[in-house]
Amino acid sequence: MHQLRYATFFLALTLVLLSCENDLQEVQSYSRAKTPPIQSGRDIELQYNDSAQLKVKLKAPQIDEYGGNAPYTEMPKGVAVQFYDDSLKVNTSLTANYAIRKERERIMEAKNNVIVVNAKGERLNTEHLVWDGAKRRIYTKAQVRITTAEQITIGTGLDSDESFTDYTIENVESILTLKEGEEL
Repeated sequence: MHQLRYATFFLALTLVLLSCENDLQEVQSYSRAKTPPIQSGRDIELQYNDSAQLKVKLKAPQIDEYGGNAPYTEMPKGVAVQFYDDSLKVNTSLTANYAIRKERERIMEAKNNVIVVNAKGERLNTEHLVWDGAKRRIYTKAQVRITTAEQITIGTGLDSDESFTDYTIENVESILTLKEGEEL
């Protein structure tokens, strides 16, 4: 009887061990997540100039750069970006609590409390926004709230030029018209 219990235990243990299978992508993502950055910095301010003219200024409390086959740069503690026009005035600004830039795809994703303000003072609030550097577009499938001087529009999904001046909301859910001088 005693030997039968041990045999049953070992048989069950063998079946459990043989039935365990790891998803290769899951294992790779776990090991990738544990890989330290190739470069890391604190309290970073970067400027991008074109023909000696300031175009973009980026500030982040922390920037981590990762290499490998799919290099990316992560800003885990948030980011503030200002885009400048030819007169060196801020044309558009973006802030978010988290951002990641995928180098090869020329894509930047901003997440968590994303705020974009354009030159006209129109404000976009969302939880997820993608900037496609190749197409020079910003877009999201998430809920958006756009506040202008005249109204607040809430909807789901947005497609816009990168300066957030020519935009379309995919599914408008509500529009609230503001009285002159009224703010929410």
